Amino acid sequence: MSKTIKNVFVKKLDFILFIEAHNRAKKSKMSKKEVLKFELDLETNLINLMNKIKNGSYKVGKYRSFTVYEPKERLIKSLPYCDRIVHQWYVEEFIKPFIVPRFISDTYACIEGRGTHKAVFKLQEYMRIMKKNWGKYYIVKCDIKKFFYNIDRNILFNILKKYFKDKKLLAFTHKIIFDNDETVSIPIGNYTSQYFANIYLNELDHYVKEKLKIKYYIRYMDDFIFLVKTKEEAKYYKDCVENFVNNRLNLELNPKSKYFPNHLGIEFCGYKIYETHLLLKRRCKLKIKRNINKWNKLYLEDRLDSNKVMMCWNSWVAHSEKACNYNLKKILIGKCIFKDNPNYSFLKTR
Repeated sequence: MSKTIKNVFVKKLDFILFIEAHNRAKKSKMSKKEVLKFELDLETNLINLMNKIKNGSYKVGKYRSFTVYEPKERLIKSLPYCDRIVHQWYVEEFIKPFIVPRFISDTYACIEGRGTHKAVFKLQEYMRIMKKNWGKYYIVKCDIKKFFYNIDRNILFNILKKYFKDKKLLAFTHKIIFDNDETVSIPIGNYTSQYFANIYLNELDHYVKEKLKIKYYIRYMDDFIFLVKTKEEAKYYKDCVENFVNNRLNLELNPKSKYFPNHLGIEFCGYKIYETHLLLKRRCKLKIKRNINKWNKLYLEDRLDSNKVMMCWNSWVAHSEKACNYNLKKILIGKCIFKDNPNYSFLKTR
């Protein structure tokens, strides 16, 4: 693969590619008014959008902001539908094929074929190797303080300049990154943001693997872990990483970042991980218990939607079944006052 990307931008301004981007962007939003309105004259709207990008008159639309409170309070920003199509096109045609393949194999967020479960199992595999080879070892667990809110857009753009030598693509990338007057933070909610965040910390990944030569390292977005033989190594490498994050990426480690002996296990991606087994994090248990209490109340009021319950329950089961949870699942089903209703037959302990 070429180290830089040249002469591709205009070639990718293709109607079929924008149709595909539209089809991806509208998933789970097909009933939204702005999507329906856009589709009333789909061909004209897409051609106009392509022409604006081609002649340089495209401008990013105005954000709609709202707050979510799970798993923690965060400000989400949402762009108009036509901009979401543009982001889909940009990521699928430039970021995924040209930059994602340059990521290390042990980064797991927002990459097809990876994800939280593979990250957890790989970390457990590394823990078992360390246990077998050294018996006792140290775990270094770090994350970035308010990561998305503190990403420096100038640094991000300079990183992308290393890959993009196509002047038109670079100019468009600048427009996407600097979509308002802010120079720090990227919006949580944009399709591009999760990939820009990964690209940003890809610099850290290569530093850890190639400069520090740390073999057992895992990253999931801004949470990253590495395993070393001794407490002295743990302190040294944590300091090295902190200096790199501060000086090269203009970020700070979360004060909760720490190192500790392996017998304590490690919380990562929703699990408490040991060499021999996985447990669910307390927060995961509390969330499903709160949901069951809410479902029981709605059931008594004859307002419970069985389809929504099924989706939520199956999602929790898919996550929890990787851990030692049979007895917990049995107890939770017992708390559901509607468990014997035929509409909720998916509630079972198999």
